[in-house]
Amino acid sequence: MKLNCLIIDDEPVARKGLEEHIQEIDFLHRVASCEDAVKAASYLNEQQIDLIYLDIQMPKVSGIDFLKSLKNPPLTIITTAYPDYALEGYTLDVIDYLVKPITFQRFLKASQKALEFFQLKGRGENNSAPPLDYFFVRCDRKFEKVFFRDVLYVEGMQNYAVIHVADRKLITYITLTSLESQLPKDQFLKVHKSFLISVPHVKAIEGDEILLENARIPISRTLREQVIQQIMGNSLFKR
Repeated sequence: MKLNCLIIDDEPVARKGLEEHIQEIDFLHRVASCEDAVKAASYLNEQQIDLIYLDIQMPKVSGIDFLKSLKNPPLTIITTAYPDYALEGYTLDVIDYLVKPITFQRFLKASQKALEFFQLKGRGENNSAPPLDYFFVRCDRKFEKVFFRDVLYVEGMQNYAVIHVADRKLITYITLTSLESQLPKDQFLKVHKSFLISVPHVKAIEGDEILLENARIPISRTLREQVIQQIMGNSLFKR
């Protein structure tokens, strides 16, 4: 698989450097290089572009304004000499934000992230594809890949959620309700208004608490019967 990519940068030296990086990566195919957003728009209208490497400070139209103008933008990696625009770039769901001068190692890492997102999108559109065993969330100005099997529980905090995995915590700007609707229902269960737990990680049920590794999660009184039934089902040995 190759990603059709487009370079948009008004600096010839910068364009040359990106072109050389792309040549070294077998899953990238450079369709063209443009010195401004106006010329880039014609390529986006006429050809299938999967990924753009976009500069911010350009004549006529800035990279940020150009990206905002696109109804269905391709995957985007910002390439700029100005780190001050990083936060605004991430609010536009860019894949990564590279500050010039861009090393090949950093460029490769960002491009691999774009490839993973592209494959994720393709599998979502293909119902016959096997289900994914991971998901991405945005936290701390980057996209984090999380395997379902690693999640112990999720704690809701108003408009944020804290995803607890074995070795770390991931804080993401998403509600617990939204996460609940997207996580596999056969693996994750709401046990309290503020908690989702991973059923495979349940060690024990003690009173009104669920034991997960080193954590104790409260069970809501209104959900207790449903929670116990879903966790244990017909697996409880009786006398």
